Amino acid sequence: MQAIGDKQTQTLPDNGLDWHRLCYALEMANEAELRSEIDSAMFKIHRHFRDTVGGDEDNEEQSDSWACQLWVCDSEEDIQSLLAERGIEDNELWSSLAHWHETVSRRAIGPRGRDTLDKLMPKMLEELTLQPNPGKAFKPVTGVLEQILTRTTYLELLCENPGARQQLVSLCCASPWIAQQLAKFPMLLDELIDPAQLYDTTSLDDYGSELRQYLLRVPEEDMEQQMEALRQFKLSQQLKIAAADVTGVLPIMQVSDHLTFLAEAIIEQVVQQAWQQMTERHGVPLGLADGEIGFAVVGYGKLGGIELGYGSDLDLVFLHNAKGGSTDGDKPLDVGHFYLKLAQRILHLFSTRTMSGELYEVDMRLRPSGASGLLVSEIGHFGEYQQQEAWTWEHQALVRARFVFGDNVLAQEFQAVRDSVLRQARDRKQLASEVREMRLKMRDHLLKAPQGMFDLKQSVGGIADIEFIAQYLVLAHAHKHPELCIWSDNVRIFEVLAELELLPLMSAQHLTQAYCMLRDENHRLTLAGLPGQVAQEKVAEQAERVSNIYELILG
Repeated sequence: MQAIGDKQTQTLPDNGLDWHRLCYALEMANEAELRSEIDSAMFKIHRHFRDTVGGDEDNEEQSDSWACQLWVCDSEEDIQSLLAERGIEDNELWSSLAHWHETVSRRAIGPRGRDTLDKLMPKMLEELTLQPNPGKAFKPVTGVLEQILTRTTYLELLCENPGARQQLVSLCCASPWIAQQLAKFPMLLDELIDPAQLYDTTSLDDYGSELRQYLLRVPEEDMEQQMEALRQFKLSQQLKIAAADVTGVLPIMQVSDHLTFLAEAIIEQVVQQAWQQMTERHGVPLGLADGEIGFAVVGYGKLGGIELGYGSDLDLVFLHNAKGGSTDGDKPLDVGHFYLKLAQRILHLFSTRTMSGELYEVDMRLRPSGASGLLVSEIGHFGEYQQQEAWTWEHQALVRARFVFGDNVLAQEFQAVRDSVLRQARDRKQLASEVREMRLKMRDHLLKAPQGMFDLKQSVGGIADIEFIAQYLVLAHAHKHPELCIWSDNVRIFEVLAELELLPLMSAQHLTQAYCMLRDENHRLTLAGLPGQVAQEKVAEQAERVSNIYELILG
C-alpha cells in the first residue's frame, strides 16, 4: 500500500485499480476474497487483544454486524447470500444454520434464555467461520448448545467467556467424542472457562489426593452427593486428558497411564466408601489390625496392563484373606457374607446411574468359575483354583493381572499366587496349541469387520495377536526366567523378552511399534466417535509383520 503512492499509510485503497494491484501482489483472485482475508485476520487479532486487554464486548458489537445479520436471517437464500459476501462457500453451513433456526424456534426457551441466545449466536458464528470447515464444525457445537437451551446459566457462561467459546469450538472440531461428552454432561462447560487449567493435566501421582480434595466439598454422610461427585471428578479429568490428547500434548502411552491412574484413584475411594457404609452397619471383621480391611481389588485386562482407553470398562477380581469368624457390630455377619455384601456394595456404587451417568462398567467374569463363581474369593481358594482348575486362557489373563488396591499383606499373597501359577513348567507344544485355539475362538466370535476393513483388535495381525504372543512367551518361559512375572503390560514384557534373548530384538521392536501404533489409532477413532476399524491397506505392512511373528512363535 505504501509503494503504490510512495507515502506512509495504513489505509486500505478507495479505488478498484489499487485493490487490483494489492490482489496481484498478494495472489488473491479478487477484491472480495482479499477483503474477506483481511476481515478474518482483523477479527482474530481483535479477539486476542480483547482477551488480553479486556473490553466490553456488548459495546463493541453492532446490531448490523454481518454475524448479527446472519443470525436473524430466516431463509436459506439470505443466509447463503451473506456467507457469499464473506467469501464463505459452504453449503453445509447455510443448510445447518437454517435447520438450527427452525429447531430453536420450536423450543420453549423463555425471554431471558432467548435474549442470551441472540447475543451468543453471532459471537459463535464468528468463531465458527474461522474454522477450515465451518459447516462441519457447526453440527457438534450446536449439538452441545441444543442440550443447554433451557439452561440459561450455561448460555450466559459461553456468551460472557470468549475463551470458553473458543475451546468449545476447537474441541468439538477435534473430537466428536468430546462433543458428545459436553452435550451429555453440560457441567463440563465450566472446565472450558480457563484454557490454561483445561490443558494442565493432573500429575500421575496426584489423582488420589486431587480426588480426596474434591470430595471434601461434599458432606460425608450425603451418599448420593458423594456418588455424583465421583462421577463429576471422573468426567472433568477425562475431559482434561482428552483435550491434552487431541492437541498432541500427551502421547498415547501417557494417555493410557493417566486414564488408568484416574481409575485407580476412583477404585480406592469407592472401596473406602463401601467399607465405611458396611462397617457402620455390621462392624469390622475380627482379627484385623488397625488400618487393614482384609480386602483387595485386582485389575485384569486393560486396567491390569495400564492400557485403559476412553470408555473402557474395568475387569476386576475381588479377594479377601479372612479365615473365618464374624464382624463385631450391632448386626454381625460371618466374614464370608460380610465381604460378599461389601463386593455387592462396591458394584452398586460403580453402576448406579446419577445425573452424571454411570461411574464405570465393571466386568467380573474373570473371577474364579466366571459368572457362576462368588463375587469375592478368599486368597487361598483363589490360589487353589488357579493351580488346579483354571484353564490356560485364565492363566493368560493372569499375565495381565495387577494388584490395584488393598492391604500390603494381600498384595504380597496375590503376587505369590501369580508368580507360582505363571512359573509352572508347561509343555510348549500343548501350550501353543491351546493358545492358538483360544485365539481362533475369539476371532470367530468377535471379528465383525466388513470386506477391506481391518479390525484393530481382532483382525489377523492386530492387537489381540500381539497380546497372545506376549502371554504365550511368558507362560512358556517364566519357569526358567522369573523376571517375566514382574510386569503386566505388553511393552515392558517385550523389553524383558528381548533382554533375555527369548525374542529377537527386531521382532520385539516390530511388535512394540505395531502395538503402540494400533492402540494410538484406536484412541483416535474413539475420540472421532468411530468404530475401531481402518482400511486394510493403512496397516497392511504392520499387520503382516505381526502375523509372521505370530506364525513363527505359535504356528
